[in-house]
Amino acid sequence: MSQASVRRKKDEQPALLDTELEHLPPELRWREWMGRVEAVIFAASEPVPREVLARVVGKNCNLDLVIDDIRAELAGRPYELVSVAGGWQHRTKKLFGDAIHAAFGTPARQGTKELSQSEALVLMCIAYFQPITRGELSSFFGKEVSRDLIGALRAQELITSGPRSPQPGAPYTYVTTKNFLSQFGLDTLRQLPDFEALEDAGLLSKEKLLAGDIPAGLANREGDVVEDDGP
Repeated sequence: MSQASVRRKKDEQPALLDTELEHLPPELRWREWMGRVEAVIFAASEPVPREVLARVVGKNCNLDLVIDDIRAELAGRPYELVSVAGGWQHRTKKLFGDAIHAAFGTPARQGTKELSQSEALVLMCIAYFQPITRGELSSFFGKEVSRDLIGALRAQELITSGPRSPQPGAPYTYVTTKNFLSQFGLDTLRQLPDFEALEDAGLLSKEKLLAGDIPAGLANREGDVVEDDGP
């Protein structure tokens, strides 16, 4: 390879990003970190995890405080920064769902579809009892949970295959996905309502599930929250 080719290849490599910004005074350094973090989140189509944001700020930068400052600056804007699915994402505030619907003539969260009652029931059971097999789901409901129903939830990327069960035949189990968390505005599964507490309060039971009594938030998605697609 000629020296000219080597120089061209070297020139094509991206320059290393100065993350520490030690040449800047503290206030300007903080503002630059805020701008970088918000730009990365805005440009992403999915929630951005902490480890990705850490690539654009200094090693001593407190990302939680940066996020807090960005949120404070967005207080009067029609969109906000939310913690969802293990990362951060820009989303339009619920208040503007009707305006977006009127402008585009489509549901605010276009690209998603309403779950049928059967799908919502099965999804809720998977969310609470994962990893769980199709056979266990069928036993829970007292009737077979079809492959088609499982396939519909998989097609919407709400569930995926989990580890093999130790049961005879090692059947597949099913678990929820990051997309499930994103669709329902959850950061982690720990934010699901506590199942035992719901049972103790008489708000949820196997009998209620079999009767089709679905907790709010799992039967209907938050139709007035809109993901910002970025540029």
